[in-house]
Amino acid sequence: MHPNQTFRKANGELNISFARERSFGTLAINADSGPLLSHIPFLLSEDGTYLEAHLVRSNPILKCLDSEIDAVIAVNGGDTYISPDWYELDNQVPTWNYVAVHIRGKLMRLPQDQLSGILERLSSQFETRLLPKPEWKMDKVEQDTLEKLQSMIVPISMQVSSIDGTWKLAQNKPEDARLAASQQVKSNGIGQEIGEIASLMSKPPC
Repeated sequence: MHPNQTFRKANGELNISFARERSFGTLAINADSGPLLSHIPFLLSEDGTYLEAHLVRSNPILKCLDSEIDAVIAVNGGDTYISPDWYELDNQVPTWNYVAVHIRGKLMRLPQDQLSGILERLSSQFETRLLPKPEWKMDKVEQDTLEKLQSMIVPISMQVSSIDGTWKLAQNKPEDARLAASQQVKSNGIGQEIGEIASLMSKPPC
């Protein structure tokens, strides 16, 4: 996370809303063999205090979950390179603008009988965004096939202790310079989700 507090003024509701909307991030823990990472979809509670997900049974992170452990999930948004010329100011240097939220807490393995509920809630979270497409339901899968697939994954949860966000959108520049850079990002940006990051730069939410 960028240490400049100018980019870390987002309130808790904004960070929670962003993480819930993305619902996909990079889970990281420290193991005896070194850091372990896994890219996972997740479901975050509305108040941001509880998160649930699942891991494939062969994931080495599961070997570390005999008891709860500290973990973090990094949730990335759009990002883009910023050319100094785009500010139309003197004495500027290149940088990279981005949005990211970190969810920290205690990670634990859950009993296997909690898996079905987690899978139903996860799929429903995404399927309802596809309306008017009829929502896919787990009962569309034959029971034998479903049981076989579920035996390959393990439910996990996190008791969330903190959610911090960095919204680096050129808020430290004069408005005219920020808007000029935003237009350049929209037309010539290098990165991911260029349109979204340009829009955020034009009107930073924090």
